[in-house]
Amino acid sequence: MKTIADLGDLSGRRVLVRSDLNVPLDDDGTITDDGRVRASVPTIQDLAAQGARVIVCAHLGRPKGEPDEKFSLRPVARRLEDLLGRPVAFATDTVGESARAGVEALANGQVLLLENLRFNPGETGKTAADRREFAEQLATLADVFVSDGFGVVHREQASVYDIAKLLPSAAGGLVQAEVEVLSRLTEDPERPYAVVLGGAKVSDKLGVIDNLLGKADRLLIGGGMVFTFLKAQGHEVGSSLLEEDQVEVVRGYLRTAEETGVEIVLPTDIVAATEFSADAEHDVVPSDEIPADRMGLDIGPDAARLFATKLADARTVFWNGPMGAFEMEPYAAGTQAVARALVDSTANHDALTVVGGGDSAAAVRQFGHSDDEFGHISTGGGASLEFLEGATLPGLQVLQD
Repeated sequence: MKTIADLGDLSGRRVLVRSDLNVPLDDDGTITDDGRVRASVPTIQDLAAQGARVIVCAHLGRPKGEPDEKFSLRPVARRLEDLLGRPVAFATDTVGESARAGVEALANGQVLLLENLRFNPGETGKTAADRREFAEQLATLADVFVSDGFGVVHREQASVYDIAKLLPSAAGGLVQAEVEVLSRLTEDPERPYAVVLGGAKVSDKLGVIDNLLGKADRLLIGGGMVFTFLKAQGHEVGSSLLEEDQVEVVRGYLRTAEETGVEIVLPTDIVAATEFSADAEHDVVPSDEIPADRMGLDIGPDAARLFATKLADARTVFWNGPMGAFEMEPYAAGTQAVARALVDSTANHDALTVVGGGDSAAAVRQFGHSDDEFGHISTGGGASLEFLEGATLPGLQVLQD
C-alpha cells in the first residue's frame, strides 16, 4: 500500500484528503465527541507542513443525497481549525462554485474543508456510473488523493473507492496506523489473547466470531448479544433483546469453542429492569434466572469482576461493543469495568489493548479515559470488524491495485 512518502514532493500540489469527520452533534450543533477529528489532524498537519494545498472531504450522518443543515460540516470546520492551529476555509458545497473558488484561493500550506459529501447523491450512488461521475467531479479539484478515513474504507463509495482510480493515491497516516495495529490482532498476536464483544446483536458480529474463534484464547460476551448465547444454553432471558434466528448458530459457536479449547466467558449475573429506562425498577439477578417480565440491560457486578480477572493477564485485547446500555447511569458499570480492565492491562504489562471504535470508543471517553490510556482506539467500528473478519475492504484494496 502506497504511503504519502511515495507521492513525492507535494509542495504547491492540490491534495484531496478523505478524512472521517463523522462526529456526534447535539441539538445545537455542538460536537459531543471529537475523537475522529483529533485522529484526522496529524495527516492534514503533515500535508500542510509539506506545502500542499489541502482539500479535506468527509461525510457526517445520513442525509438523503441533498443539503440538510443539521448534517453540515461547518461545526467540524471550526473544531478542525482549533486543533490544527491554522485557518480552515469552508466550502458550502462539494464540487460546485464554492468548492472550486475555495480550491482556487488556496495557497501552499492552507486547508479547505468541503461540505458534507453525502449532500451529493453520487457519493453513495446505487450504480458505479453514478459514483464514477461524482468522483470525476471531485478529481478535477485535486492533483493527488490521500485516503485517511479508516471508518469508511469498507464502503465502495465515490470519495473512498472511485476517486482512488482517478488520481495518484496513497494511504494517510491514520489508515496506515489502523492497518498495522489491526494486523497484529490477526497475525501471530501475543498471548493470552482476549476478545471482548458486546453491543446489541450477535448477527452484527458473526463474521468476527467465525474468524477469531480460531485465533483468540478467550471470548468474553456481553451487551444485548449475550442473551442469544444464554438462550442457546437453554436459559430464560425474559424480555431481553434476543435474536431467535441466531440461537442455533450460537450453539455451533459454543460447540466449536469447546472442541478447540477457546474459552467463551459469559456473565454470571445480569442487571435486569422492568423496562428500557434509567428510572425503571432494576435488580441484579443470576444470568440463568432472569425473570420472564424483565430485560437485561447490563452485566452484573460479579460478571464485571469475572471479566476483569479474565483480562488481567491478557497480552492482547480487542474490544468492540458495550456491555450494556451505558448511556444510562444504572447500566454503565459493566462497560466501565471493561474499560478500566483494559487501562490496567496497558499500564501494568504494556498489553496491546485495542478499542474497536463506535460505541466502545464513545464509552471510554464518556467515562473520562484519555486515548493514550489504551494501545489504540480505532476510528472505524464497522471497518475494524470487517478487517478482523478477513473481509476485503474496497477502500484498502483500491490502494493496492
